[in-house]
Amino acid sequence: MASSDNNAVTKRTVLLAVLVVIWVLLDQFTKSLVAGQELGKMFAGPFLGLIDFKLVHNTGGAWGIFEGNTVALGVFSLVVCALLLAYYIWQRREVNLVQTVGIGLIMAGGIGNAIDRFVQGYVIDFIEFSFFDFPVFNVADIGVTCGFVILFIGLALAWRNESKDES
Repeated sequence: MASSDNNAVTKRTVLLAVLVVIWVLLDQFTKSLVAGQELGKMFAGPFLGLIDFKLVHNTGGAWGIFEGNTVALGVFSLVVCALLLAYYIWQRREVNLVQTVGIGLIMAGGIGNAIDRFVQGYVIDFIEFSFFDFPVFNVADIGVTCGFVILFIGLALAWRNESKDES
């Protein structure tokens, strides 16, 4: 493998680690800012008619599924993060920049919510859409959701490039 390939892999790996750390810190910081608010009451907003802030303690998953299974969901999050990390390590020479960002955001979101689940017994959610009914969420959830979209875009780009190379 050429030195430039090793440099690219190293840069992507550093990006992955830095992205995970920064996103987890951002998630935990924002949760610490809202933790003292009154549970279930809007405490800020609406902002631009789009979002408001309301503290919710979530012991389930998205849309409240698996309510009360916070430890199992925390373990599941960490298993998914470990599998993503294993995939990244195994495929590090083939993983592109877009996939790296997607994997990093998913891992950071999973770790951020797992921290809440194991330390507090629930996930702190506080971001709520003002203009339609949608579950209350947090920065970690944004990472997971956007990360999956970005990862699939990165995979699609890689598959597209592979099919061009084969022609």
